[in-house]
Amino acid sequence: MVAAIALLLILARWAAQLWLEQLNRRQVVAHAGAVPEAFKGVVDEATYAKSVSYTLAKGRLEQVEATWNSAVLLAVLLSLVLPWAFHGCIQWLGGSAWAMGAFLLGVGIALALPGLPLDWQDQFRLEERCGFNTTTQKVWWLDRLKGLLLAIVLGYPLLVLVLKLVEWTGAWWWLWAWGALLGFQLLMLVLAPVLILPLFNKFTPLPEGALRERLLALAARTRFRARSIQVMDGSKRSRHSNAFFTGFGRFRKIVLFDTLIEQLAAPELEAVLAHEIGHYQKKHILKMLLVSAVSSLAGFWLISLLAGQEWFYRSFGFEPGSMVPALLLFGLLSGVITFWLSPLAHWWSRRHEYQADAFAAEVMSEPGPLISALRKLNAKNLSNLTPHPFYSGFYYSHPTLLERERALRG
Repeated sequence: MVAAIALLLILARWAAQLWLEQLNRRQVVAHAGAVPEAFKGVVDEATYAKSVSYTLAKGRLEQVEATWNSAVLLAVLLSLVLPWAFHGCIQWLGGSAWAMGAFLLGVGIALALPGLPLDWQDQFRLEERCGFNTTTQKVWWLDRLKGLLLAIVLGYPLLVLVLKLVEWTGAWWWLWAWGALLGFQLLMLVLAPVLILPLFNKFTPLPEGALRERLLALAARTRFRARSIQVMDGSKRSRHSNAFFTGFGRFRKIVLFDTLIEQLAAPELEAVLAHEIGHYQKKHILKMLLVSAVSSLAGFWLISLLAGQEWFYRSFGFEPGSMVPALLLFGLLSGVITFWLSPLAHWWSRRHEYQADAFAAEVMSEPGPLISALRKLNAKNLSNLTPHPFYSGFYYSHPTLLERERALRG
């Protein structure tokens, strides 16, 4: 019965994903004839046509991905390959935390492999055709190898620690495991900018000059202490652009993509950075960390409940007695529940974006530079300017261009 419910949830998510893509496709096609009135003067006819083509192509690929991912998950659960692999691992390596951690990591790696062809298709076919891809086969495969090594070096010890805490702490293991995960996440927030990000990208100080002085002056008047302003070679992989800051306290750094610097004028760059600082000053990052912490605590608690239910194990072909199948099954199936909560999460995220926009407009004394920057970025990134409201509710963490402009103009 439980397995049947899980299968129905997987199919329901898949059907909803296809339905949302179809809704969005019809919405985009309905506005494809010419630039909509609201966007005249924002994008030209050629750019708008490219954005429509890019959106439709992305939608087709996302439908294939949704179908493929659902099929892989169904195959894994229905074939009972997981109980077979679990039993084989115990027979071969034993039931120690080190062996079970290796099993969980191995399953995670194995389930990531079927998605590689579609990831490759996205990068070297779709993104290439639309003029965004700048990476090479070598860099792309090296990125995956580095990710695998990081999973082994960082993820494997964390898995072993969680399983050791199950052995050491008894019924309250879930609370200790949550504490370990939270500590690891906070440590990564400090170490990732220093040790991990440089493995993938090159960071160089923003050269001395008017732009650097302008951005440092913005940081000073918004009381945003930053150790440095750095430029990231985002153009190594894509022509898409972004800006962000990393680290905490005196280790905080402002990071600009080199593509962003190429695309925007100095006042627009200042407005974009003011928006990012707005997230910090409004404590959005802290709030998101707190929500993430509460969510992971609830997840560990739920796993502890499921781990005590014999019917849960037997529904998927496992024998009761080990925490490992409960951790594995929760990891595989939690997405079919959180998918339906995504509109709530994105509504909250969009509220933060509006607040950060308002902060930037106030700091800049007018909304003009930010509006100009948003228009350029939407055009350069071929963003979907006319998404269906249901689609954007499920998938967009940021408001659409038109929504942001209306809010900024009051």
